[in-house]
Amino acid sequence: MRHNGRVPRTLAVANQKGGVAKTTTVATLGAALAELGQRVLLVDLDPQACLTFSVGIDPEDLDKSIHHVLLGGVKARDVLIDFEDGPDLLPATIELATAEVQLAQESGPEQVLRTALRPLRSSYDWIVVDCPPTLGLLTVNGLSAASDVLIPLQCETLAHRGVGQLLDTIHDVQRLTNPGLRVLGVLPTLYDGRTTHARAVLETIADTYDLDVLEPAIPKSIRFAEAPAIGDTILSTSPASPGAKAYRALAGALL
Repeated sequence: MRHNGRVPRTLAVANQKGGVAKTTTVATLGAALAELGQRVLLVDLDPQACLTFSVGIDPEDLDKSIHHVLLGGVKARDVLIDFEDGPDLLPATIELATAEVQLAQESGPEQVLRTALRPLRSSYDWIVVDCPPTLGLLTVNGLSAASDVLIPLQCETLAHRGVGQLLDTIHDVQRLTNPGLRVLGVLPTLYDGRTTHARAVLETIADTYDLDVLEPAIPKSIRFAEAPAIGDTILSTSPASPGAKAYRALAGALL
């Protein structure tokens, strides 16, 4: 399935609360889209570089990363890591930790990522951006570059307290820099469907914020923790697991 010159869908995966399986979602959904014949680019915007680690790259070994693209005038193509059998990657390094402060001094600091990605767009069907767990300028860059935003959410009490703030940020971006940005919805992660509590939290979120709840929910599973340790996703390490099936189904639904 090729786009025939159409614009790729750029999906920002955002939630300022950490520990909601954001990086797992980016890596696994990206791999599932690639399995379906899509050309996929993953973008690591998190200074902790968890996405970069999880696809088997040690950020310590990199001279240049997305940081240098955003702030150093380096071309995105020059830091791109090309994988034969899965999504390509724009990696992160710890230098990104200083990017917020430096970006604030640029003119049009919200649009730097969008501009940097422009030359790559014709090469991909999907660009999936792992936003850091903050609502600062890096996340705003991710949202400003995106066509869609997906909010992974752990279904437990208090998990949704930050959703309102995130939606405020998204609305600011829609108003100021990216009027076409669509909220796809919340993706329940680390989900234990046996508990009525988890289901109740989901319903509350859907009603309170008028958001779609994406299906299927991603089940809680130790399998997810094992995969990045060997630079892979659950799709290869545990292909028949409920988690792998859930991300494959989500990828199919997005197409």
